[in-house]
Amino acid sequence: MAPRINLPPLTRSLLASLIIFTVLNTILKPQGDWVTTIEKPITSVGDGVPYLAIVPGSSIIYPWVFLLAAVVEQNVFGLLITGLTIFYGGRYLERAWSSREFTKFILFVAMIPNLLSFFIYALSFVVSKSDAALTTTISGGVAIQAGFLVAFKQLVPEHTVAIAKGLIRMRVKHFPAIFLFANTLSGVVFGTETALFLAWFGFFTAWVYLRFYRTSPSLSSAATGDGSVIHGDASDTFAFAYFFPEPIHTPIARLSDQIYNTLITFKVCTPFSAEDVDAGNEQAMARAEGGLPGLMNPNGRSGRGGGRREEAERRRALALKALDQRLHAAANRPQAPAAPAAAHMLGETNYEPERHDEQGRGEDERS
Repeated sequence: MAPRINLPPLTRSLLASLIIFTVLNTILKPQGDWVTTIEKPITSVGDGVPYLAIVPGSSIIYPWVFLLAAVVEQNVFGLLITGLTIFYGGRYLERAWSSREFTKFILFVAMIPNLLSFFIYALSFVVSKSDAALTTTISGGVAIQAGFLVAFKQLVPEHTVAIAKGLIRMRVKHFPAIFLFANTLSGVVFGTETALFLAWFGFFTAWVYLRFYRTSPSLSSAATGDGSVIHGDASDTFAFAYFFPEPIHTPIARLSDQIYNTLITFKVCTPFSAEDVDAGNEQAMARAEGGLPGLMNPNGRSGRGGGRREEAERRRALALKALDQRLHAAANRPQAPAAPAAAHMLGETNYEPERHDEQGRGEDERS
């Protein structure tokens, strides 16, 4: 008997939509682009159909494309990458969050990056008067891929992924920076600026939504049944600077601090309180202890197996160390006039996660 692939409903629908609309877009392309697609099925781009993909000069009268374009790929390579992303990442996140929360997340990371990219090309036409800005095709799941990596950084940052039979081992928390760097380099060198825009806009959209707006049940209070919820994620390890390599934490922290203070001044954002940060750290620790499903085996529990137990202990140690350092810093800090809570850069705190050696031990470094 063939193995039964059990996928949550929205993940299954996304996969079906990706295949159907990608094939439909290929069939309905102008004849010249259709021939190019056959000749170069792996890397062809061509012009998308304006009522399926976003073509800035034509798609304004088809508003549904700002959502639909996320599941329209222009070549086989994009179809394969986005399909695998949805298959593995979608079923993991939908089961970890629920179908309703996963739907809201997909709506944000699919639609907002497409809209922002559309405005970038529209502005480019206004400035340069170049017809190329109006005929560029904006489509594909790059923004969804970026959003999923941000979500994994929140849920399983210390999960180690082995590639090439273990020759390459990398923790999930490093994936967003690598993804952004790869798309930025490709955009500059090979001219794939559309993917560059979608990658960065998808990253920012996902992070802002998860950091400030998503409402989730409090994992640390699940045992008591009090039904409390957490708004956003103010944990130390999900601050903006910690998505990037340690040597550039300080300049990114300063820049994001200035942006965050400006947003607070205009009442766009509400600053995190000390209680919010503590609750966020407790939530991160509860995720480490609670055993979220494994990335490649969503039906399992991360607490099963020696390697997963070590991973959970490592994440728990990070969260405990963050809380301990904040308590000591508060106790040793000299008294000063009260300052607004906006001093945190985009919710930033002074804690930087440990760097672990092969035995899981490490040293703390502060920015």
